[in-house]
Amino acid sequence: MDRRGAEKSREMMLEELLGYDRITIQCHDNPDADAIASGFGLYCFFRDQGKDVRLLYAGKNKVRKANLTLMVEKLGIPLKYLAHPGEEPVDGLLITVDCQYGAGNVTVIPAEEIAVIDHHPLEVICTEKMRLQPNLGSCATLVWTMLQEMHYPVEKNKDLGTALYYGLFMDTNQFSELSNPVDMDMRESLNFDKNLVSLFRNSNISLKELEIAGVALLRCNYNDDYQFAVIHSQPCDPNVLGLISDFLLQVAGVNTCVVYNEDSGGYKFSVRSCIREVNASELSDYLSEGIGSGGGHVEKAGGYISMKLYEEKYPTLHSEAYFNNRMTQYFDNFEIVYAKERKFPVKEGKKYRRRKETIACLKAADLAELGNVVSIRTEDGTMDIDTRQDMYFTLERTGELHPVPAGRFHRILELCDLPLPEEYCSSMGYIPRVKDGRDGSNHLLTEYVRMGMPADAFCIYALELKRGVKVFPIWDEDTYMTGRAGDYLVASEDDLHNMFIEPAQNLLNNFEEMT
Repeated sequence: MDRRGAEKSREMMLEELLGYDRITIQCHDNPDADAIASGFGLYCFFRDQGKDVRLLYAGKNKVRKANLTLMVEKLGIPLKYLAHPGEEPVDGLLITVDCQYGAGNVTVIPAEEIAVIDHHPLEVICTEKMRLQPNLGSCATLVWTMLQEMHYPVEKNKDLGTALYYGLFMDTNQFSELSNPVDMDMRESLNFDKNLVSLFRNSNISLKELEIAGVALLRCNYNDDYQFAVIHSQPCDPNVLGLISDFLLQVAGVNTCVVYNEDSGGYKFSVRSCIREVNASELSDYLSEGIGSGGGHVEKAGGYISMKLYEEKYPTLHSEAYFNNRMTQYFDNFEIVYAKERKFPVKEGKKYRRRKETIACLKAADLAELGNVVSIRTEDGTMDIDTRQDMYFTLERTGELHPVPAGRFHRILELCDLPLPEEYCSSMGYIPRVKDGRDGSNHLLTEYVRMGMPADAFCIYALELKRGVKVFPIWDEDTYMTGRAGDYLVASEDDLHNMFIEPAQNLLNNFEEMT
C-alpha cells in the first residue's frame, strides 16, 4: 500500500501556551463527539495548570443529539453555548480545536491571541501557534499526544479517557476507518468507562437519520464497468454514512462504494470494498489526495475533503461528478500484477547491487518471549507474526517492515554484532511497536532488532514505473503493494517471480546500478 508523507505543521507544544492566564477553547459550530472530547482534554489540562479556562461553541444551533447531550452530562463536560459571539472580544488566548480560526465551519470570535489545534488539512493561515496533523483519525488523538508530551496523567481521569475514546470511536466510524498507529496507541492506553461508551453508541442514530439512509439508497449511481457505486447523502452523522455503505456493499454486483455528504467545511465520505484488488484505505487516500485526508482498513475506510481546497482545485465540478470521475480514474490508472503468475521483464529493467550498508533485521524467534503469536504495529498497519516460524524481517529506515523467508535471508544477508545506529530511526514517522501477548504492553521493535550486512551477491532487477501498478507478491497473495509513476518494480535476481515495489528514493539510497 502506498504511504507518502502527510501534511504536518510545526509541532506547537502546549507548554508554549502556558504564558496565558485566561484561555478560551472553542469547538467548531455544531460540535461532534471528537470536537467536544478534544476541547475537554485541553480544558482539563489548563484547569489543572491553574488557568482561568472555559470551553464553548457558537453557531446557529445548540447541541441536541442524544449521544452528545448524554456525553456532556455523564462526563461532566463544562461545554457552553455562546449565543452572541461577536459582542466582545475574548480576553487572553482563544484556541480553536478540531477546526481552524476563520474557516467556514466555525464562527469567528474576536480574540487578542489565537492558537489552532486540528487534524484536518490546512485551510487558513491565521496564526503561528498551530498544530495540524491531518494523518490522525481524530483531533482527540492529537490532543492526547500533546498531553503525553507534557506528561499529563490522562489515565487518572476516567471521564477524560472516556471522552477521548468516544471521540476517536465516532470520528473513525466506530474504529472501522482507524489506520494511524498513534490512534491505535491511544485507544489501547485509555482508561475509559465501557458502559458509558455503550450508552453513547446506542443513542446515536435518530429516526430522521434512518429516513436519510433509506432515501440515499434510492439515489445510487452505479458503474457497470468497474462495479462501483457512489451515493450523495443528505447531511447526517458520519456514522450513518458507514451504515449506508455497509448496506450498499451487500448488493450483488457492487464491489466497491463511496457514500458522502457535505457540511459547511467540506465533504465527509465513507468507502467500502469487498475485493482484494481494492484496498479501501488506499482508495480513500486517492479520493482525498491534495484536498483532504483519508485512511482506514482494507475493507472499510473514510476521509474528509476540505471545501476550500476542493473549490480551489475544482471550481466548476459538481461533487457527484468528482467522486464518479475520481473512482473511474482510480480503476483506469492501475495495472494489476500477480507475481505468482508472471516473471519480471528482465530486458526492460536494469540490474542493481545492494550497497554494503547495514540494515536492521528481526528474527521472528527472537520475539518468542512475548508469545507464540505477536502483533507488530507499523505506520502501514498491523501484522501478526508467528514466532515459531523460521522467518526474518528487514526494518527499513522508513519504518517499513518486510518479511524474508529464512532460506532467502541467509543468501542475501549476514547478521553481525554492530549496534543499531542512533540515527537509524530518525527518518521514521513512527517507530514500530510489538505487543506483548502476555500482558498487552507495547515495546519498541528496535529493542529486538539486530544489524545485517548485505551479501556481495545480493542483486536485483528494477524497472521505473510510468503508471500505477498493484503487485500481489508471492509471499502474500491477498495484499498488494502499490507503486505509482516514478516508483520502481523490483525483482530478485535469483527469483524473477519475487517482485515488489520500491520507492525511488529507497532504491537510490540502498542500491547502486551495475554497468
